[in-house]
Amino acid sequence: MKTDSYIPDLLSFLDSSPTSSLAVTRIASKLDENGFIKLEEADSWNIGANVKFFTVRSSSSIIAGVTGTEACGTAGCRIIGAHTDFPGFRIKPEADRKKGNINVLGVELYGTPVLATWFDRDLSLAGTLAIRNDDIISRRLFMIRKPIFRMASPAIHIEREMNKDGFKVNPETNTPLLFSSNGAGFDDVLSLACKSADVERDSVSGWSMEIWDPQAAALGGIDDDFIFSGRLDNLAMCHTAIEALLASEESPQTRLVCLFNSEEVGSRTLNGAGSAFLDTVIERLAGGRDEYFRCLSGSIQVSADGAHAVHPNYSEKHDPGCRPVLNGGPVIKVNSMEKYTSSDVSSAYFRTCAEKSGIDIQYFVSRNDMPCGSTIGPVISTRTGIRSVDVGNPMLSMHSVRETAGKSDHQAMIKVLTEHMRGSVNISG
Repeated sequence: MKTDSYIPDLLSFLDSSPTSSLAVTRIASKLDENGFIKLEEADSWNIGANVKFFTVRSSSSIIAGVTGTEACGTAGCRIIGAHTDFPGFRIKPEADRKKGNINVLGVELYGTPVLATWFDRDLSLAGTLAIRNDDIISRRLFMIRKPIFRMASPAIHIEREMNKDGFKVNPETNTPLLFSSNGAGFDDVLSLACKSADVERDSVSGWSMEIWDPQAAALGGIDDDFIFSGRLDNLAMCHTAIEALLASEESPQTRLVCLFNSEEVGSRTLNGAGSAFLDTVIERLAGGRDEYFRCLSGSIQVSADGAHAVHPNYSEKHDPGCRPVLNGGPVIKVNSMEKYTSSDVSSAYFRTCAEKSGIDIQYFVSRNDMPCGSTIGPVISTRTGIRSVDVGNPMLSMHSVRETAGKSDHQAMIKVLTEHMRGSVNISG
């Protein structure tokens, strides 16, 4: 298989997924096209062997899988976990502000975006509208590509020391979005969203609006060996997980892909990794409480999230020994404070899957004077007792509005995750 065979679909996925809900909608459509049946959490489930299925919670989290040829209480599950959300900005309630003759909208931080990277970009809007029909509330998604908003930086003549001292952003006073000099207000923005979603303004009772940069994802570098895009962390790993599931073959183990919302804000939401979403799905597949606990004991998770590549211009910020590079292969993430789930046996497990796939592996560990980030791995492993390893593809500019990854790493991760789904490697004891 060619190294870049999945790349056009990845770029299209990134471009069509400015919110978690839109990402899940795109994934669900692809699963439907490949013969997966949608199960509703409110319905009774009765699933036999080798059945392809998916279920969606709150529009922005999805669990998809294929049941094994053996009961999961006996054979366990092979799980890939990732998250559908990414740092950014959301429009505040009562967002209208006016500064001089310019109308602006107040925004609220979501997660930890690199604030300065959002300035002087063509920004647009996507999200959900809560539609009321009599006494029934439902969601309608919308996405606008037209550049509507701007976070304008100060001129160097106003901030003379900016290049010397850095571009310092106050997240409250410097981030309101410029969008009109003609008296338009939030109601005009909401009307534009309604038009995009093809709904009547009077039917809208609530909304969630996210700011995004509609610049298209692209290949870059003189040899097209880089991927430049927003939302690589962590939609790229969502894409590898789904492709690995689609590429996997019949197996005794049940294969699951779990893509959760809310990782960037701690996972403690009704559809985050800290919820019981995965637990309830596994218990229903297992068919009973005892079988459920046996399944947890025999299952293995790969928690896939972006990893830090060594930055050529900031190499002193990285550990002198573990220095993962772009296009050098997937990364096993290690932390002795156990912010990652990678252990001796789970790291060996992933490395073995990589070796069987002909893929080289890299390692990431933080400097002792620089704490690492977090993933969904420890959240799920702590709550369920499922063995886990934390991995990711190396990338630069994580949490920037525009991130950078390696093209060949994407295909490499799909190969390793596909081997994981085969269930040919096990952990004893």
